[in-house]
Amino acid sequence: MRRSNALCRALFRLSTLTLLVLPPAAILAAAPARPASGEADLQAARALFEKNLDAIRRRDRAGYLACYLHADTLARTGFEGSTLGYDSFVKESGDDWPDLFEGLDLQLVPVRPGLVYGTYRYRVLYGPKEDSGISERFFVKAGDGWKIAVTTAFSAPPGTPPPPRALVGATLVDGTGVPPVQDSVVVLRGGKIDCAGTRIQCPPPSGAAVLDLKNYYVTPGIVDAHVHFSQTGWADGRPDSIDVRDRYPYDEVEAGLRAHPERFLRSYLCSGVTAVFDVGGYSWTWDLRARADADPLAPHVASAGPLLSTLDFWLNLPAERQFIYLGTEEDARAGVRYLASHGADAVKVWFIPVAERNFDDMAKAVLAAGDEARAQKVPLIVHATGLKEATAALRAGANLLVHSVEDLPLDDEFLRLAKEKKTMYCPTLTVLDGYRRMFEGAEQKKEPVVDDPNGCVDPETLAHVAETARLTVPPADAATAERRRNRFATSAKVSAANLKTVRDAGIPIAMGTDAGNPLTLHGPSVYAEMEAMQAAGMTPMEVLVASTRGGAMAMSRPEQFGTLEKGKRADLLVLAADPTRDIKGLRQLRYVVKNGVVRTPAELRPPVPAAPDKR
Repeated sequence: MRRSNALCRALFRLSTLTLLVLPPAAILAAAPARPASGEADLQAARALFEKNLDAIRRRDRAGYLACYLHADTLARTGFEGSTLGYDSFVKESGDDWPDLFEGLDLQLVPVRPGLVYGTYRYRVLYGPKEDSGISERFFVKAGDGWKIAVTTAFSAPPGTPPPPRALVGATLVDGTGVPPVQDSVVVLRGGKIDCAGTRIQCPPPSGAAVLDLKNYYVTPGIVDAHVHFSQTGWADGRPDSIDVRDRYPYDEVEAGLRAHPERFLRSYLCSGVTAVFDVGGYSWTWDLRARADADPLAPHVASAGPLLSTLDFWLNLPAERQFIYLGTEEDARAGVRYLASHGADAVKVWFIPVAERNFDDMAKAVLAAGDEARAQKVPLIVHATGLKEATAALRAGANLLVHSVEDLPLDDEFLRLAKEKKTMYCPTLTVLDGYRRMFEGAEQKKEPVVDDPNGCVDPETLAHVAETARLTVPPADAATAERRRNRFATSAKVSAANLKTVRDAGIPIAMGTDAGNPLTLHGPSVYAEMEAMQAAGMTPMEVLVASTRGGAMAMSRPEQFGTLEKGKRADLLVLAADPTRDIKGLRQLRYVVKNGVVRTPAELRPPVPAAPDKR
């Protein structure tokens, strides 16, 4: 099964294909017209079909070739068009097997006695390259038994839904918070959930491929409602933490992020994250939405674009800003109109107290941003880590707070306003710990530990994390070190207590990591965040709902994903451990399903770098 034959990119109508590659007289001559049972022919053709596909899976060249008609009339397609002849087929077959082969949805139709037409849907991997499509076979009853006389393969156009599948036997945790359903069936059709429930409610459809998941658990895909693709997960993307611009110029870092976001997109899907919300970055992050939708190995993406900031922050590029200064109320309104005109999925305000500015003036600008966002019908997201700023953000009508209040316990006014405004709370508990670990790694000359149970982080990011131990940083004086430790400890303690207060008050919660900040890595950082939420007092089921349905609500897409219900996108996870007993079960991924395509984590891991040429 050579790549040039199996992955033909040209798309032809099947009627045209038959005229091009099927020499009717020769094929019919190989299939003598004698009475035969149509059912018997179908069974014989199916047996050969399955033998043929199994030989591809096993890379069995002899078994593969034995399935084909040993004649000059054997027809097949390739990039250059149709080709005839068994001998040339032998020369071209068996030395370029796919790294992964999936053949589903076998369909067979009897044409006449001794002649059966069949198709199947394939998905293959050649290294990091994935391709899917449809492949045809004509089966003839020759003198030495049934053989394949015609073989074709055509890539599917983008957006083609995968074949139907039934996931059978798992315990279903659907993301709504209702009790799990044991021995469930989830039917995937057209890239969406066709049915999810008991065997009686959702009988596996006839002909659909069945995946036996007894002793496993099925949940919706994870949604990370707080990420930044304009940041790398290390100091080079945030040189305001540790300045490494002498070796990694900031403009080059950002150019690389813009050109190659796929390493982070893939890391998310590999980690079980099927949707992410980029809540602030350069304007090119808007383009990630369409790019991710066209990439089968990427999560769904929403993007807010540039942030409105009460701090005139310097971390920008000479001709492009990711932080738009929120100086006056008119600045706020103009900034919101700019974002809305570019189709931003939200308006994000970075509400940072500035000692040189009057707090009430800053709050008025944030109020103006909220008023204009409502006028433009765009959700308002606010970064506010202090109780005073967070309360002002609620008055401005914030739909989503993407950080915990970390300085003081939440008061009655905050809780009243949050309920009144129907605001969601994204606690983002672990991001500061990433900064702590990076600083300590640099000071102690130790490589920080990377928590990546499924091997999803790309080699470049891993190399940068390891480089932390070789950074030169001025040693912190005792007072500075003590202030830093106290800040981290206070933040952790107060944030956890406030999350429990929010939970007890019935305020909706969404999980988000703030990925892209130093050592809060894109993808696997969701595990530590969810486990911190559980440690703060949320039940595993509550954390799961916050990390699925809650994230979809934060993205304003609950009708599309976040729960496993009929009509929603078939984005789900298969786990080897029960996440409702301990949220750590989400680490034990066995399959990741996006838009109905079932993949193992091994398929989604970053490509292994090629060995250097030593010649």
